[in-house]
Amino acid sequence: MVPRYSRPAMTAIWQSENRFRIWWDIEVFAAEAMGEIGMIPAEDAARIVEAHRRGLINPVDVPAIDAIEAVTKHDVIAFLTWIGERLGPEKRYLHQGMTSSDVLDTALAVQLTQAADILLADLDELLKVLERRAFEHKLTPTIGRSHGIHAEPVTFGLKLAQAHAEFARNKARLEAARADIATCAISGAVGTFANIDPRVEEHVAARLGLTPEPTSTQVIPRDRHAMFFATLGVIASSIERLATEVRHLQRTEVLEAEEYFSPGQKGSSAMPHKRNPVLTENLTGLARLVRSAVVPALENVALWHERDISHSSVERFIGPDATITLDFALARLTGVIDKLLVYPERMQKNLDRMGGLVHSQRVLLALTQAGLSREDSYALVQRNAMKVWESDGRLSLLDLLKADTDVAAALSPEQLEASFDLHYHFKHIDTIFRRVFGRA
Repeated sequence: MVPRYSRPAMTAIWQSENRFRIWWDIEVFAAEAMGEIGMIPAEDAARIVEAHRRGLINPVDVPAIDAIEAVTKHDVIAFLTWIGERLGPEKRYLHQGMTSSDVLDTALAVQLTQAADILLADLDELLKVLERRAFEHKLTPTIGRSHGIHAEPVTFGLKLAQAHAEFARNKARLEAARADIATCAISGAVGTFANIDPRVEEHVAARLGLTPEPTSTQVIPRDRHAMFFATLGVIASSIERLATEVRHLQRTEVLEAEEYFSPGQKGSSAMPHKRNPVLTENLTGLARLVRSAVVPALENVALWHERDISHSSVERFIGPDATITLDFALARLTGVIDKLLVYPERMQKNLDRMGGLVHSQRVLLALTQAGLSREDSYALVQRNAMKVWESDGRLSLLDLLKADTDVAAALSPEQLEASFDLHYHFKHIDTIFRRVFGRA
């Protein structure tokens, strides 16, 4: 966790105090269920539940627990020892028939669902901003590029609508990943329930808002975690895709959009003129960090037999790091799009820069509809288009086509001019917007 790239609500999920509180909840809810079904005396269960209600562990003394662990070399035992010092004889009924993984894995499931809820809220905020800016620039003409080269006209709103659709898919993926990870395992050693009743697991799961793991092997299967972190990695890649688009658009030679540059902001320690895309460059780097959690999560799936702890150290890193970083990145991207400076005049200038080459396909199609073969039509348009290309846009494709006798024999000047209508390309924008937003 790097404070520079952390936000308080997400960071709090991974602090020791929250983890120990979840552990205490698990132990109490398990004791509560055991008392109800007669596994332990009802009066002792009631004392444990009452201690929980009274806030027995407030405040959580993390240094004291850590000091015990320094001796026991076991974190759950250290916690249970510390809790036991605050209880009476009923403490002997804590952790009955349970194993450490019951506490650790169930607590991690709670933390990951808490993190997912924050990330889902982050996505909602980003989607709102993308929708607002997409409608703002729904019909703002700009050039679409393939291979980084001018292709055909699009609108800037369409670019943002495409991003909205992508992040809407990411939200659906994260909702599914959250449901998949929200499982509870209170099944005892090697997952057989030999020393604990499955009804205890069902009770704890219900109290924590989780689903009982159908078959744990002492640990919750790590394919669930792998899918969760893979989903975070996909979201990070979508962040990078949009951030990269902004970075390209801000290049001096393009300058169709740029990050907001606040009063007093400095772009370079050496060059006072600089306005750099530092936020989106930062987002590109943060996306790499989130994705770095994916491969370790995949490798955690293969554990030895019913359980080992090779996954544990990995998850202590990637759980906090990936969720905290993604939370920050989503909030930063939302801010970038919210305040993004958009330059329609520059977009139009760039559209016009190459002498009308962006309309070449319409002329090609018009020639084929006039009776020429596709091969001949392509050759006629290309030989004129290459003259415009080699003139760096100083020549006009429309003028050259009108002057080409082979073209003029097939198409009138009016037909050629109609092929250069910019707004022809936008006739289905409403259809696309209805598909994305449910309205146009």
